[in-house]
Amino acid sequence: MEKATLGAGCFWHVEEAFRHVTGVLSTQVGYMGGTRENPTYEDVCSHTTGHAEVVEVSYDPSLVSYEDLLNVFWDIHDPTQLNRQGPDVGSNYRSVIFYHTPEQEKAARLSKGKQEQSHRYRRQIVTEIVPAVTFWRAEEYHQQYLEKRGLTP
Repeated sequence: MEKATLGAGCFWHVEEAFRHVTGVLSTQVGYMGGTRENPTYEDVCSHTTGHAEVVEVSYDPSLVSYEDLLNVFWDIHDPTQLNRQGPDVGSNYRSVIFYHTPEQEKAARLSKGKQEQSHRYRRQIVTEIVPAVTFWRAEEYHQQYLEKRGLTP
């Protein structure tokens, strides 16, 4: 089992997208990349902690590759929007790949380069690629939020 940690806007929708990928064993939403230890949702939404809303994806690399997960990542959000996704505005909604290994960093940079060369986007991709730091699990009511509320197909 390996981990991928990705931020692509509101973590509810991001988690839902990854939960249905063959080879993904589990997901959990949380916060990464900020300055406060054990932040709450309210802390992160105050835009004072520097955390991004992220999904930690545990996956079986014999069933799904990291590159395949990155393809899902690019497909589910607009990586050209700085510190926002749609109506959600703030640095906590930034597009970010937190890599756990040198191999993940290399794959993320290569994948971003391919996206840039594809000319799929009219604007520059602003996705950050940075080392993973402490993952702070979000409050339980955020875990599988959309499914718990019957908002999934």
